[in-house]
Amino acid sequence: MTPQYDYIIVGAGSAGCVLADRLTASGEHQVLLLERGGSDRSLFVQMPTALSYPMNTERLCWQFHSEPEPHINNRSLHTPRGKTLGGSSSINGMVYVRGHACDFDQWQEAGAEGWDYQHCLPYFKRAETWQGGEDDYRGGSGPVGTCNGNNMRLNPLYQAFIDAGADAGYPITRDYNGYQQEGFGPMHMTVKNGVRSSTSNAYLRRAMKRKNLTVLTQVMSHKVLTQGSSGQKSAADSLRATGVEYAHRGQLQQVFARREVILSAGSVGSPQLLQLSGIGPSKVLRQAGVPLVLDLPGVGENLQDHLEVYFQFECTQPVSLNSKLDWFSKGLIGLRWLLLKDGLGATNHFESCGFIRSRAGLKWPDIQYHFLPAAMRYDGNAAFAGHGFQVHVGPNKPLSRGSISIKSSDPEQAPSIRFNYLSNEQDREDWRRCIRLTRELLNQKALDHYRGAEIQPGVDVESDEQIDAWVRDNVESAYHPACTCKMGADNDPMSVLDAQCRVRGVDGLRVVDSSVFPTLTNGNLNAPTIMVAEKAADMILGKSPLPAAQVPVWIHPNYQTAQR
Repeated sequence: MTPQYDYIIVGAGSAGCVLADRLTASGEHQVLLLERGGSDRSLFVQMPTALSYPMNTERLCWQFHSEPEPHINNRSLHTPRGKTLGGSSSINGMVYVRGHACDFDQWQEAGAEGWDYQHCLPYFKRAETWQGGEDDYRGGSGPVGTCNGNNMRLNPLYQAFIDAGADAGYPITRDYNGYQQEGFGPMHMTVKNGVRSSTSNAYLRRAMKRKNLTVLTQVMSHKVLTQGSSGQKSAADSLRATGVEYAHRGQLQQVFARREVILSAGSVGSPQLLQLSGIGPSKVLRQAGVPLVLDLPGVGENLQDHLEVYFQFECTQPVSLNSKLDWFSKGLIGLRWLLLKDGLGATNHFESCGFIRSRAGLKWPDIQYHFLPAAMRYDGNAAFAGHGFQVHVGPNKPLSRGSISIKSSDPEQAPSIRFNYLSNEQDREDWRRCIRLTRELLNQKALDHYRGAEIQPGVDVESDEQIDAWVRDNVESAYHPACTCKMGADNDPMSVLDAQCRVRGVDGLRVVDSSVFPTLTNGNLNAPTIMVAEKAADMILGKSPLPAAQVPVWIHPNYQTAQR
């Protein structure tokens, strides 16, 4: 007998685990969850300080790379995506940033009706248990544990960085995920009781105890099965998703959905699977040799990502983490974590941060700082011999747009990923401001006791031309690709989804993951991806949405004055 389920979810990642939990909670629906990767039980996944390992491990992560990017000296950037239970929430840096309230108002303005901040906030709260307790902005009983790691107790550089922000004239914010994002303060992470709080740990573990959830791992989804006339040319023709074709243990199989197929394969995987299914831009499908089912030109377009650089200084005091990067020290940190789940093993080490505006006249911040009390690479290797500190920094609202396109009908072949980084002149100008503002910040009095020589960019990088050249040589992805199946208005020919996350022109098919964002949020993407899945779960189940919040949001008074 051909297996049937009420819902089939493709991808057990940041969104898929949320959906698997919420759609099975009542016990009324049979749900199948398909995941290409396997177990997330690795010590290197669960221990927060080991974050650099899963991101560079083939078993746990898709090791994608972009096409050569012409505006950054034809460099191809690493674009890792989670390939395990929990997806990218199991391999990421665990930084918890919801984004600014205006980011979600921007979504609604782009045609995603009902996705403004006041309607999204209740779902952020439902997902979270914040260490500080519930209030008007933060959740107190949700699955995902969020905290400030060791509360900045273990290193004086965290507070010195926040104080430097105040010295530079920026505000201090008690909670950037609450009333006021703009300013400097403690940074939050998805860690609970010293362990990574991935969506696998937070949602899927409890859902897997239910008899109405089936989880298949090591499954490669090949395409969405559809019923209706093939070769359709417009979204007005009738078409329905009926199931998924996948390979498992060397066997090609099909499974069918009575209600819906939901793609939660991520910002790369979801548009790739739609295109493999014949749903996407006709030119891309024709070149790949895939029969056209529905010409939907926005699939794989609108690709956006955050870029960042490491702004590094030598540290004149022996307080940085550079002294902990040898194998003996790492072993002691790991042993303590195994025994007690605390100490330096229980944090991602990004315990202070900042959000500022790159120029006057902006309504909300567009530059983000992750402060690290070490000078090192993301792979965990020291940047130089000695003590140091750094900030990961970059503009968060780029205007450059790229695309994801399949190269053939082979689902095992990685798609072409083109970000077109820095192709927009405004993005290049924002980087110039970013470098100059960061240098000014890190030269404030609060850091005088610790600051040594500027390692990079280096004091000789000053002019527009020098900054542009250094950024082209050194900029890296912040690992936040998104927006490739965007929600949008009915009259937007490039919108892939309506505001219910339904694929236009295909009944019974939705996309729920970071690819649905119309634009990037001002921050890391895991928190808003979880929120999207929480909100979409109610839509899928036909539930009334949670009542909109009615809370104020801090906007810089200079902006308000400028508008009067």
